[in-house]
Amino acid sequence: MSLCIDLGITEWRQRKYNFKKIKQLFRKTQQTKRSTSKDPDKKLKREQLIIDAHNEYLTLAKAIIEKAEQALYFIDTDNICLQIKIDEILKYVGYAEKFIDQINSRVIDGETIPHNEKVFSIFEEHTEWISKGKAGVPQQLGIRVCIVRDQFGFILQHKVMENATDDKVAVSIIFDAKQKFKNIKSCSFDKGFHSPTNQKELAKILDTVILPFKGKLSEKRKAIEYSEEFLEARKKHSAVESSIGALQNHGLKNVLIMAFTVSRDTLAWVCWQ
Repeated sequence: MSLCIDLGITEWRQRKYNFKKIKQLFRKTQQTKRSTSKDPDKKLKREQLIIDAHNEYLTLAKAIIEKAEQALYFIDTDNICLQIKIDEILKYVGYAEKFIDQINSRVIDGETIPHNEKVFSIFEEHTEWISKGKAGVPQQLGIRVCIVRDQFGFILQHKVMENATDDKVAVSIIFDAKQKFKNIKSCSFDKGFHSPTNQKELAKILDTVILPFKGKLSEKRKAIEYSEEFLEARKKHSAVESSIGALQNHGLKNVLIMAFTVSRDTLAWVCWQ
């Protein structure tokens, strides 16, 4: 829109009206809820209202996309700066067309959108849907980051977990941390990092692995997890929450990053953001 104004293209004279109209139609689709009635006729009637609202919204959206593509066709593409702007606009046009197809499939055709085809952010494309399973915050949008923190509050190692879960990074992040800080002797993990393979592989890297089992414990495992050493390490594990909070609220501005090798035995706590 602003690009057309700068270039004197007049197709967008009614831009304010068009955007106000499409916002109204979008709100209408949001507010048209499915019926909770047990009457099949009422449910069918409400379903049709939902489909009609979405069709009206999509019709206008398609018209605006078509107008944008027509306007871009008349812009001189020999200018590099203009081409960069055009490429960015076309990227969002592509998103719009994808979402129109998904709305058609989901709302009008009643199909289910595969999880791997869903887009949670058009500005930060790496954003993932994270199901934490915690009370009050069952899901979050973002990307997991695993950190290793020592008893002094320093972050020794981190790993960005794109399309990965805790149990997939437990061994690699400790192995990488060990390469930098040879004195790491033990490490405490959340249950989410547990797998039989991780228990075995971490035992080869660390002297003591504080990694709780999932599910019912055997008598042998109970003896380990109720031992004084294990319980003491688990009590200290919660200290990593302060580093996680600092990362969430301040990024790297107020976080202690270890830039030197420690000369004493180091106990690290591991958790994910």
